[in-house]
Amino acid sequence: DVQLVESGGGLVQPGGSLRLSCAASGYTHSDKCMGWFRQAPGKEREGVAYIYTGGGTTYYADSVKGRFTIAQDNAKNVVYLQMNSLKPEDTAMYYCVAHVVGSSGYCSILSRGEADFGYWGQGTQVTVS
Repeated sequence: DVQLVESGGGLVQPGGSLRLSCAASGYTHSDKCMGWFRQAPGKEREGVAYIYTGGGTTYYADSVKGRFTIAQDNAKNVVYLQMNSLKPEDTAMYYCVAHVVGSSGYCSILSRGEADFGYWGQGTQVTVS
């Protein structure tokens, strides 16, 4: 199994920045598609950003392009989400996700919501106010 632990959420003013971290354990030598979903109260879950750990290919939702950056530290098995120019509508619970994959192609499939991620973290709250 893959275990995911998120950190870095909090309260920030509009226009501010936060960096979320997701530490993965288990299957550390396998390529994975890792990323972040978010869900605000009363709203549907939304995929935010993903990265294929085998090559670094990234995918972003249109709502965060140009503001959020996903990156990885393979040595530490950690994925980061740098969030800049935060808006009140970014307020949500952010969940780290992961799925063991054999190629960036399957990460693309996951990013389009055509398949489900197998592993989820507990979530970290981001509030922009």
